[in-house]
Amino acid sequence: MRNFRQIFTYIIPYWTRLLLNVLFNLLSVIFGLFSLNMVIPFVGLLFQSHREVYDLMPMQLDFEVLINNFYYYMNLLTTRYGEFASLIFISSIVIITSFLKNGFRYLALYHLAPVRNGVVRDIRNDIYGKTLVLPLAYYSQGRKGDVISRMTNDVHQIEIGLVQSLSIAFRDPITVIVYMLWLFLMSPTLTLFVLLLLPLAGFVIGRIARKLKPTALKGQSKLGTILSVMEETLSGLRVVKVFNAEDKMRKRFHSLNSLYTRIMNKLYRRQDLASPVSEFLGTTVVIFILIFGGTMVIRGDATLPPEAFIGYLGIFSQIIQPSKNFSKAWYNIQKSLASAERINQVLKADVSIKDAPDAVEKKEFNKHIVFDDVSFRYEDNYVLKNIDLEIKKGQKVALVGQSGAGKSTLVDLLPRLFDLEEGEIRLDGIPVRKILIKDLRDLMGNVNQDPILFNDTFYNNIAFGAGKVTEEEIVTAARVANAHDFIMETRFGYHTNVGDQGGKLSGGQRQRISIARAILKNPPILILDEATSSLDTESEKLVQEALLNVMQNRTSIVIAHRLSTIVHADLICVMHEGRIAETGNHRDLLAKDGIYKKLHSLQMFS
Repeated sequence: MRNFRQIFTYIIPYWTRLLLNVLFNLLSVIFGLFSLNMVIPFVGLLFQSHREVYDLMPMQLDFEVLINNFYYYMNLLTTRYGEFASLIFISSIVIITSFLKNGFRYLALYHLAPVRNGVVRDIRNDIYGKTLVLPLAYYSQGRKGDVISRMTNDVHQIEIGLVQSLSIAFRDPITVIVYMLWLFLMSPTLTLFVLLLLPLAGFVIGRIARKLKPTALKGQSKLGTILSVMEETLSGLRVVKVFNAEDKMRKRFHSLNSLYTRIMNKLYRRQDLASPVSEFLGTTVVIFILIFGGTMVIRGDATLPPEAFIGYLGIFSQIIQPSKNFSKAWYNIQKSLASAERINQVLKADVSIKDAPDAVEKKEFNKHIVFDDVSFRYEDNYVLKNIDLEIKKGQKVALVGQSGAGKSTLVDLLPRLFDLEEGEIRLDGIPVRKILIKDLRDLMGNVNQDPILFNDTFYNNIAFGAGKVTEEEIVTAARVANAHDFIMETRFGYHTNVGDQGGKLSGGQRQRISIARAILKNPPILILDEATSSLDTESEKLVQEALLNVMQNRTSIVIAHRLSTIVHADLICVMHEGRIAETGNHRDLLAKDGIYKKLHSLQMFS
């Protein structure tokens, strides 16, 4: 239940709405009770067995006084105007109280709607916010589809099981309590007998509901896996088709989907026991009441005349449905607790990369970047080993080497996409751990091998992360990135949508939009991660020109496979098996006749 309490904290900000909901529910129940109680005098009038009262008692909030005075006025009305007038009088009270009952019920639901939807909104906001601050290592260990499942399906289960149960939690208990108190006033003996039967029914329902949570947890987990497979399929659809792997992927998906279906069949079969079991138990309780109460009436018990017993049954019948609602809500809550547990796993996931308590502001880059004996590993495998490197302001530094040598990991450590455990990285002498993350990343721009574009316009993709900018600045950045001409050829120019992940553009066009984004940010440190490796010759030339423009007067760290693109770098670092094996400029490294010359010769030969 700890997970339930965590989710329940989202309800606290809406306490005023809840108080109004409780108030209007209480008024609705009270007027509903008045309406039901009219059955007693109505039946009494029909069978000529109603109480005849001729003395009016001083008005006060007392059960006997209220009953006495009601029958006094009814007898007075019958004596003067006849029994039909009394029937009209009773019917009018029923209509008025029914209108008030349903009016207050609507007001209760009116104030509950913002609570239900607000809680779901807040949970979604928090999950999305947490996905933004979780380190990249979290997603390398888990599946993106599973996170999406928690944000969509699990939140939906919370809405069904917990939030929708609020309408039951703040209405039905009031109904049961008020009605039971009234029944106790009508017949203490019969009501005590009822109170002995109800806990037994609740115990049976509770035993069935307890087994829902483990099954629901399995189901939610499998649904997360299904969404992950779907996400992987859509992302890699080109590869699936090229390798004729449709049947393989289909079988994989069908297998997972069939397993999920079996789990959900088991879940729903158990959940569907709620209604028939509660109805059967309710019917059994009513039969026992008929037997016990009927015996009291037959014996002539003065506390329970026939018309009062009929009214008692009418009022008790209104308790059955709220009790059934309790059982349904309990089943839904047990099911949604599994979703609450999965949501809390995300919300409570450790954010390992965060600002240090003594972190300082840093708005400028003035001197150098120093990697001091830096080592890094993913779990037990070292990717970087004892890296020592100094990058001076204004230098163009290239990282080369075979795939898996640790080049991308090295540059990812600088903006703290991953955190160091061994060694230290300093910016102008300040450890990057001691710089505010926002300030640290504001000093850097990044252009990746696979440019990330959003399903938005050219304008918004270029302006992404740049704050308030003018259209003139957007155009200037696009011109520098050699992107302006092809943008203007589109239907709406800068306000044309680029499609999902920039799917409407070629690789070179996407890359130039990514470069324009970096230019607009105008960072003092620029990281280029194999920005031209996947492009054709013509696109590479245009992108290379754009990169040369953007690298002017900036400190640049370039990861490159094509050595021809970095021959003019001030410093080239050759990485091999996680270490820096050689350093120097292009000419010096060729003269060393080492790894760099071997790589250069292979590319020249190819």
